[in-house]
Amino acid sequence: RERTHATVARILKETDLKPAAHLTCVAATKDDVNEVIQSYWDLGVRHIVALRGDPPEGVGTKFEPHPEGYQSSVELVKGIKEIGDFEISVSAYPETHPESANLDADLDMLEAKIDAGATRAITQFFFDNDHYFRYLEAAQARGITIPIIPGLIPIYSFKQVSKFAKQCGTAIPDWLARRFDDLDDDAETRKLVAAAVAGEQITDLADQGIREFHFYTLNRADLVYAMCHVMGLKAEKVA
Repeated sequence: RERTHATVARILKETDLKPAAHLTCVAATKDDVNEVIQSYWDLGVRHIVALRGDPPEGVGTKFEPHPEGYQSSVELVKGIKEIGDFEISVSAYPETHPESANLDADLDMLEAKIDAGATRAITQFFFDNDHYFRYLEAAQARGITIPIIPGLIPIYSFKQVSKFAKQCGTAIPDWLARRFDDLDDDAETRKLVAAAVAGEQITDLADQGIREFHFYTLNRADLVYAMCHVMGLKAEKVA
């Protein structure tokens, strides 16, 4: 929370960008979280990505809310709206959250977050676009109308992304795994393959009418920059 706050403050001070601050309620009291929310408002931040967060111990451990903290993402969204009229983005899971019984349960949770004040959703990353479009169709059938932005992750390291996918329940298609076979020690080829995979995915989404995207950058810019270039977004030239 503290590092995110410092980074957002610097972006606001040094650039013309409008950052969205990420916030979780893991291992924190309501007072602690509310203090951060209020400080964002005072800084001029008007968009928060509100996430329950994962247990610090990682895979195989159950989320345990702080006894004096927000008990869920729904409560967190409500708390944010009580402090300021933020735009609030929340998570969505095209392949269902690992703790959800099924898609209906996942959509119940999304509806609860919307009722609490969420204004848009960002999906967990996925590699099969059909999962995303099936999720959109199911959400629309429920009467959910907020934007649901596809989350995309460039594959800098197939091993690392495979680990992330296992943690969050994202399926890795066989065709995708085969593309990265025998490339563990070939960084240059791996990067070219990753760029091709990312370009194919985003082009297919765009061809089906999607115009907004969320990139999980892993703190690296090159592949994301290339994906933007594929979409026709180019850096402005400074005179």
